[in-house]
Amino acid sequence: MKHALKPSQYAILITIMLTASVGDTLLSRGMAQVGAVDMQHLGLLWRALFNPYVILGIILLIGFFASYMTALSWADLTFVMPATAFGYVVVALLSRFWLHEHLSLYRWAGILLIVCAVGFVAGGPSRTEHPEEPHELGLMDSGAGR
Repeated sequence: MKHALKPSQYAILITIMLTASVGDTLLSRGMAQVGAVDMQHLGLLWRALFNPYVILGIILLIGFFASYMTALSWADLTFVMPATAFGYVVVALLSRFWLHEHLSLYRWAGILLIVCAVGFVAGGPSRTEHPEEPHELGLMDSGAGR
């Protein structure tokens, strides 16, 4: 199967992968600095909102959401989803080498399994190769001429 994507569409897919994984990692780092939040310490959430890592993580995740919606406007979910699956690999690497978290062999195997499974799903037909279709709003009829 051949996907004829424009460079801007490749950029959107890469942006999805990077903003989601780096944003989640920044949130993790910021919340580790804030401490455990539970029902008795809900005030820590206000403190978290002023943590620079949390702020930057939120900004990147807003960018992820915008990029994700953009990609879903021109491609099937099963085509866009691999970008987030490959983001798991980026998260794992950032967690291991930047946050110094221990990742067991089982977690690495799980990440590999997820990436492989999404690859199988993405291998099917998608609407990324469809001819230009008229926009749905352009097809609406007001009924004035009837």
